[in-house]
Amino acid sequence: MSHINIRRSHNLSLEKARESAEHIASQLNDRFQMDYYWQQNTLYFERSGINGYMDVSGTEVRIHARLGFLLTPLKPRFEDAIHRYLDELSTAG
Repeated sequence: MSHINIRRSHNLSLEKARESAEHIASQLNDRFQMDYYWQQNTLYFERSGINGYMDVSGTEVRIHARLGFLLTPLKPRFEDAIHRYLDELSTAG
């Protein structure tokens, strides 16, 4: 099992950061068919072979994901996609 841990600061309000995280999750769902749901300020996501969460605060976003054995070779692809979407988040506003 492989892990992805990404932490990124932002300058958005908590509400705007949550909206941006929702947009990111929607795009990840479209691209990787991931289901997701919110529990307070944490967005949980999962699909076969991957699960994790995105904690959203007023100052940063933290993402933790666990990849199953079969998806481990795709770790760089997932990380690149997450970084691209977080780049979008940092320029939103």
